[in-house]
Amino acid sequence: MAAYKISIKGQTESFSCEEGDTLLRAALRAGLGAPYECNSGGCGACKFELLSGQVNNIWPSAPGLSVRDLKKGRQLSCQCIPTENCELKLRLNSKFTPKHKPIKSAARLYDIRQITKDMSEFCFEAEHSAHFEAGQFALLDIPGVEGSRAYSMSNIANNDKHWHFIVKKMPNGAASNVLFDQYKLGDTVSIDGPYGLSFLQLESKRDIVCVAGGSGLSPEMAILKAAATAPSLIEQDIYLFYGGRTPEDICPPDLIKADDKLNKRIKNYNIVSDIDAAKQMAWTGETGFVHELLPKTLSQPLTEYEYYACGPAAMTDALLKLLMMEHKVPPEQIHYDRFY
Repeated sequence: MAAYKISIKGQTESFSCEEGDTLLRAALRAGLGAPYECNSGGCGACKFELLSGQVNNIWPSAPGLSVRDLKKGRQLSCQCIPTENCELKLRLNSKFTPKHKPIKSAARLYDIRQITKDMSEFCFEAEHSAHFEAGQFALLDIPGVEGSRAYSMSNIANNDKHWHFIVKKMPNGAASNVLFDQYKLGDTVSIDGPYGLSFLQLESKRDIVCVAGGSGLSPEMAILKAAATAPSLIEQDIYLFYGGRTPEDICPPDLIKADDKLNKRIKNYNIVSDIDAAKQMAWTGETGFVHELLPKTLSQPLTEYEYYACGPAAMTDALLKLLMMEHKVPPEQIHYDRFY
């Protein structure tokens, strides 16, 4: 397989990009601090300028690029595959240096655990140990589905080569529909990871608040499992706030009760957004949006917590507005991955 030399203007670092790999993934595999967030074309954090060489842009209309970016010739390193040696204008940053260099390998589906009527945990065994931080994600390439899909791990790092993902079946979700409707035990995918910067901060002394909606529960479950057993976090309170559309979507209580370590440590609060469904199903809990629970429930000022969030874009936007604009929570205390 061919490999191309990728150099960065003004930097001594260069890296090799194998044929078919994106510039971003290759840079992270080389251990470089290439900036990114979603790794899937949506956030725009991985912009660069191509100074020489040729690339194949696999998604020219990716939403991460503005009209101004296009006019200036900027591209997304997560969407560009080099076809020859290249020189880039790219600003490296040590905060993006991966703790675990991402690896791509085949993985076999060995279990499917139904969680709700439209959400299941898909459990894969890869070719190598599962080394990642709680809260990170991987990119799955599913046969018959165009493009990679980002799914967050719901388990914690292990040497059993196990990678678990809580996935929600979406009405028009090409990948999720294939997983739910076609995949059987023994079927394979390609897993590439880990990626992501929204992972558990073991050195933080603040109490931990996880906020999730839908399949955003996946990385939060990993964070909860890791936090509940981390010696450095033994004194911290740990909260999970979960929002579902209907009472049928509220699954955290059963998941937490099934794990003794979680059951002893986690304080769980749930809310349903569809008020009509809540009345029809005699839901006696809270109704509304999940971010509204935080100021009503948490006893300390909201600036005193470390936050981890994952869910629909509307949920994330509302939560950020609440925390940063209304309660002046420093952004470095809020950890989330943007998947728009």
